[in-house]
Amino acid sequence: MATIKQIEANRRNALKSTGPRTPEAKAAVRMNSLRHGLRARTVVLPAENPKEFHQLCNDLEAEWQPQSRTEQFYVEQMAVSQWKLTRVEVAEKSILNQEARATFQIPLIDKLWKCQDRLERSYARAQRELERLQNSRRDQVHQPEEPVPASQQEARPASAAASAVAPQPQPAPKAPHVMPSPAPAVAAPSAAPSPRVEPRRRTAAS
Repeated sequence: MATIKQIEANRRNALKSTGPRTPEAKAAVRMNSLRHGLRARTVVLPAENPKEFHQLCNDLEAEWQPQSRTEQFYVEQMAVSQWKLTRVEVAEKSILNQEARATFQIPLIDKLWKCQDRLERSYARAQRELERLQNSRRDQVHQPEEPVPASQQEARPASAAASAVAPQPQPAPKAPHVMPSPAPAVAAPSAAPSPRVEPRRRTAAS
């Protein structure tokens, strides 16, 4: 919620700004007083000072520096919401200072609080959209590549030439493959002689 103290602090901070610096920004804010004339006639009440509204618009423009008509619209919307928020707070103070019954004050205060909530949402929405547009515009700006220092430019060809002249390490030769000699054949054991069977002699008895 933007209070009167915050609004005054915002105005003091805007006075510290150096304002637009680029030719595009200066051209955008060159016709501030003329561009805000219509909004001043529709927003500023007869009892209010239009110069203060113009000053508020100029402070917000110096702070946000809009670069397009859409960004300018959101800056003006923030100014209108902030201007009406101040009016709501002044009306709230006036109602509470009146010697009236609570049945008369409470409905009016409730309406003022609802209006205040809508204005705060309007201000926050306009600020959010303005930040989104400006961030998108900054991202689209091409960043030039930083030049390489001359010392590094001279060092790069020298290192490349050195790497081309330096001999490359050769792989170590492989040892020749030697076939192992066959193991001597083991003589098979000779078969044991079978026992000799003598023929049985026949006797007379048999």
